[in-house]
Amino acid sequence: MQIKSRPRSKLIINITSLIDVIFMLLLFFMITSTFLEQPGIKLDLPASETAIQVEQQEAVLVLTAEGKMFLNRESVQLENLEEQIRRALPKMKDQALVLKADKDVTHGRVVQVMDAAKRGGVKKLIIGTRLEK
Repeated sequence: MQIKSRPRSKLIINITSLIDVIFMLLLFFMITSTFLEQPGIKLDLPASETAIQVEQQEAVLVLTAEGKMFLNRESVQLENLEEQIRRALPKMKDQALVLKADKDVTHGRVVQVMDAAKRGGVKKLIIGTRLEK
């Protein structure tokens, strides 16, 4: 008596569902992740075992090339800047102010604004820059 061996059938794993789940996870992480709008100067910071990450909400002062000035998206004049900063100071985390000036704004104008910010009570003045490509 001769026994015939059957050819083994190949095992097929349907991974369509797995691919769908992977794409959904990828989409979820892309949507929920946060992006830096305008990163600052690249620094190589020292490591610390006791460092903690804190959420900082600084006030932002924007100087446009046309000479307009905005403190937290509200228009402000140089004459009123010191008083506006004093009013906004309690809302500033660590009394920090981010200064974002257009590259065409004169150096003298930037120094005037920095001086007014310091007189208004700002303890930390952060100069905003963009990443060069």
